[in-house]
Amino acid sequence: MIISGFSFVRNGAKLYYPVVQAIKSILPICDEVFVAIGRGDFDDTTREDIMAMGDPKIIVIDTEWEEQYFQRGIINALQTDIALYACRGDWCFYIQADEVVHEKYLPVIRNRCQELIDDPEVEGLLFRYKHFWGDYWHYHTGHGWYPHEIRIIRNLPQIHSWESAQSFRYFEKYNHPRQRKDSRKLRVAKVDAEIYHYGWVRPPHLMQKKNKAFKTIHWGQQHADEFYDTSPREFDYGPLDKVDSFSEAHPAVMKSRIAEFNWEDKLEYSGKPNLFRKKHKHEKAKYRFLSLVESWFNIQNPPWAFKNYVLLEHK
Repeated sequence: MIISGFSFVRNGAKLYYPVVQAIKSILPICDEVFVAIGRGDFDDTTREDIMAMGDPKIIVIDTEWEEQYFQRGIINALQTDIALYACRGDWCFYIQADEVVHEKYLPVIRNRCQELIDDPEVEGLLFRYKHFWGDYWHYHTGHGWYPHEIRIIRNLPQIHSWESAQSFRYFEKYNHPRQRKDSRKLRVAKVDAEIYHYGWVRPPHLMQKKNKAFKTIHWGQQHADEFYDTSPREFDYGPLDKVDSFSEAHPAVMKSRIAEFNWEDKLEYSGKPNLFRKKHKHEKAKYRFLSLVESWFNIQNPPWAFKNYVLLEHK
């Protein structure tokens, strides 16, 4: 059995993505890892940082990001597919630049891949998620934060990155990244492992720059410039006591990264949200109510939540 890893990134170092840690976290169980690195700004060191890891299993694919695909995040799906197409393994392990796998899960993941290698009904593996917020000791469990997602897929030519590269779909006939028809959800089995998502853990000024970069590839450069030119220069995470606390161990590869944490004075650990900004999703009454219902009744997979997969419960 061969497991290929794949990812994509652009301006990762400049925007405080833990991309080196992400790649390191899956390397031990991957036979190869392909990283599509988009040509970024002159002061970004992402490519150098990844090459400095010095692991022969890491193969860099240099790419250009075309602005014509800066809409609905299509460019993310295109870049993901570039790395995916290079994979030669039986299974392909997708890790985004702000996602990290704890080392305790690696044997579990490999064993699950081995267990299902000869079962063609299973087209992917479904992981749990932990979404950190503001710092390394708070995370979201409420409604609106996806609790599961596909991160390992079978190496089939019909499987492509979906939408803004959050997930994957099976296409009988794939023609264009904007295509939505003629696709179906993947049939997946659970794996008893978790993805640690650090996409919302950055100094507030870098969080706002990351948000602008994200909106640029969804709205286009001009719209994003107009919006963020009149926005605060620092992102407001709001009171952190409104989300859950985390006291367990982070992945070992994150140790040095966490040691760099130095924006505590920029965070609000209690109090009331700023009434002059747009509410975050978890602060809105609708989402607070749904979160309360899901918590009260211990609903792990609410029927009203979006699921881009078909879970094979018997697997």
